[in-house]
Amino acid sequence: MPRIIFHIDVNNAFLSWSAIYLLQHGYKQDIRKIPAVIGGDESARKGIVLAKSPIAKKYGIVTAETLYSARNKCKSLQVFPPNYTFYKEQSKKLYNYLASYTPLIEQYSIDECFLDLTGTTLLYGNDYVSLAHKIKDEIKEKFGFTVNVGIGENKLCAKMASDFEKPDKVHTLYLNEIETKMWPLKVDDLFMLGKSSAKKLNELGIYTIKDLANADLNLLRRYFKSSGDYFKQAALGLDYSKVEPRNSKNKCISVSRTLPYDVVKKEDLLKILFSETEEVSFTLRTQKLYTKTIAVTYRNNLFRNYSHQITLDNETNATEEIYKQVKLIFENSWQEDPIRNIGIRLSDLKDKALSQLSLFEESDIKVEDKVEEVMDSIIKKYGKGSVIRASKKEENYNIEKR
Repeated sequence: MPRIIFHIDVNNAFLSWSAIYLLQHGYKQDIRKIPAVIGGDESARKGIVLAKSPIAKKYGIVTAETLYSARNKCKSLQVFPPNYTFYKEQSKKLYNYLASYTPLIEQYSIDECFLDLTGTTLLYGNDYVSLAHKIKDEIKEKFGFTVNVGIGENKLCAKMASDFEKPDKVHTLYLNEIETKMWPLKVDDLFMLGKSSAKKLNELGIYTIKDLANADLNLLRRYFKSSGDYFKQAALGLDYSKVEPRNSKNKCISVSRTLPYDVVKKEDLLKILFSETEEVSFTLRTQKLYTKTIAVTYRNNLFRNYSHQITLDNETNATEEIYKQVKLIFENSWQEDPIRNIGIRLSDLKDKALSQLSLFEESDIKVEDKVEEVMDSIIKKYGKGSVIRASKKEENYNIEKR
């Protein structure tokens, strides 16, 4: 049975939600209909545009530019501070509403959700486009903001579909529509393909998603290692990841750091990721578990969340192996944007590792397990920092602000 996945994406969430809050509290204008932006401290000349109204966009104002620059483009520009408490309230209302349609709902970010509606034809019939329009229109009527709804046979296609023409639209991207709707797009538009990877693909003569779909897999593996397999599969519209509800029985272990300033240097982010890897892998071993799926999560300076994950052939709980995969994920998914929060999530956890290894490989793994066991016992007794791995000895987690 083909899966039916919806991706719900709030249109211009921060500005729309701020507009609703202001109207509820006596503000006379709908800031979605005037030159307006959501931004930080304008007086310090360091604030940036987090979201902009359609009219502000016509003045050439772009997300992430400074408020000082934006006001030079539009003297009558209205600037409003972000209201994260209210944003969370609106996000929760949206989630609870969508959960009335299916328990298989995954909150991807504060303004995005995936819904798995597979096997619900007895409830909703076969016309999922009409159902999507119903959901979209009800959200507008109930909550006062608009969404895009993308429909596909997997999360990748549903997400790509919701990014088509905005706002207040429903789009499909079924597997039989990949060639006409997705292949003409630039590789930059492929879900979870970072800027550095797109640049490298362009250097290899791969400019469109069609080019990527038709690219030689060995070439992609040579330059992108295991991420080359993901790029190829994604370009073909293939994605087997599940919609993971909040109360999923599939346990996970995660850690993230909210940073005191925007971190933009690759080496600094990798230091943070290594520290986090040590923490989650230690927790994994303490609970006598192994992971098969590893994800790196990001929140940038515009407070937008994104993540990327890979599934391993064999389960592991070894720090070095997990970090090897974390580094690979990072190098192929970081969009080279300033990062305010970065983390690691381990899921698909198992009580034992079911590996198919040669006799010599198995022997090596047992030695590594023993080393990890000894190191963990030292950490438990003397605390974090009592053991420094030789491969990371020269690195310092105390990152200097540059």
